[in-house]
Amino acid sequence: MRTSPAGNLIHQIDLKDADETAALGSRLGPFLQPGDIVALDGDLGTGKTTFVRGLIQSELGGDQDVPSPTFTLVQTYGLPAGELWHFDLYRLEEPEEVYELGIEDAFSDAISMIEWPDRMGSLLPRDHLRIELTHKGDGRSVAFRGGEDWGRRLRGLVEE
Repeated sequence: MRTSPAGNLIHQIDLKDADETAALGSRLGPFLQPGDIVALDGDLGTGKTTFVRGLIQSELGGDQDVPSPTFTLVQTYGLPAGELWHFDLYRLEEPEEVYELGIEDAFSDAISMIEWPDRMGSLLPRDHLRIELTHKGDGRSVAFRGGEDWGRRLRGLVEE
């Protein structure tokens, strides 16, 4: 798994199941703002969509339908902090295809949650938060990586 150029380990946590993954996602919402880019790395089944679903449902207050963007490639949501674009780039063949999805608009005005960010190649901006999800026994391990600014911003998230 590739790490961000500014990929300092901020925090790592072990989770026992999908419910804990969604709960961790829900805790991230208040720390995000328009213009933030979050790259979600992990094999199939590690909980990338579950993590984002937890974040969105928490921010929208309930059982909001949050489908995987596997087939649509992008879903958008209006959150209290601003618009969130949820990308799934697994099916892209060339990095430049992200422009057809409106990724430049998302990067400038929205919170971008990107599954399979490596499909963007060098088009992924350097200043992003990378969340790496890996299988660990019956659960998973989640590592947050980013620059010093991300470390400061997420201090409250990891201390909870």
